[in-house]
Amino acid sequence: MSARAWAELLRLPALFTVPGDVLAGAAAAPGRPGRRTLLAAGCSLCLYEAGMALNDWADREEDAVERPHRPLPSGRIRPAAALAAAGALTAAGLALAARAGRPALAVATSLAATVWAYDLVLKRTAAGPAAMAAARGLDLLLGAAATGPQPGTVRRALPSAALLSTHTLALTTVSRHETTGGAVLPPLAALTTAGALGLLLARKLPAGRGAAPTPGLPGSTAEAPAPRALGTALTAAYTALAARPYLHAALNPSPQLTQKAVGGGIRATIPLQAALCARAGAPVAALCTAALAPLAARLSRKVSVT
Repeated sequence: MSARAWAELLRLPALFTVPGDVLAGAAAAPGRPGRRTLLAAGCSLCLYEAGMALNDWADREEDAVERPHRPLPSGRIRPAAALAAAGALTAAGLALAARAGRPALAVATSLAATVWAYDLVLKRTAAGPAAMAAARGLDLLLGAAATGPQPGTVRRALPSAALLSTHTLALTTVSRHETTGGAVLPPLAALTTAGALGLLLARKLPAGRGAAPTPGLPGSTAEAPAPRALGTALTAAYTALAARPYLHAALNPSPQLTQKAVGGGIRATIPLQAALCARAGAPVAALCTAALAPLAARLSRKVSVT
């Protein structure tokens, strides 16, 4: 079992889309990121990779026909090893969440259950895209629960989680056709969704811990100029990165262009997360998240993200 085979199984380039979930959730929390936020990020990474390993284990017979080059059908990794990795990574993720506090563990447990339910049962049903969207939303809420464990913290992160989940719902719907192609409506719907999300992000989201008071209006808040400008730039980057491959796949829904649309949508997750951080008044978290995009793009040239 080579390192490259495991990199393909775990889809390492897609791993760069994970930390931004926790950072966006932390940005929406009233507390400051700290040790518990780092533990939540570690939990998120473990559960994401557990899902990748479990996904290929569950799809091993289908991949033998449609993707014989994948690590399991090609024999480079044994199915039992992939299943064991999924279990070990899930246990490690929950252990990290437990150290981040009870609220984080509660969210992480729901996230782990959603991941396993999606891979083993829901993926081939009409509920599949919704389950994947829920997993992304829970991942963001994990960052909020770990960073600000006081009551009401998770509720403050719900608007950001809803936007991220909507993006994931559209992307997952497109991904269901990446091996066969021929579907025009999913990429067209995803294109429309990306545009709608861009418009929503262009408006001010509920103020986060980095928001500044509005002069003359006691108790009100407004975004500081720097985070607002950064958020605008990141929103434009998200819309451009997602829209182009979706448009190409809508015009010509071949398997190749559909797969490129899926890859583009996955990479667009990073500027979306960064925009959510900036809109919540956390420019440092936004810049750190955005910095992951070129790393993901570089690694995706060597290892497929889908």
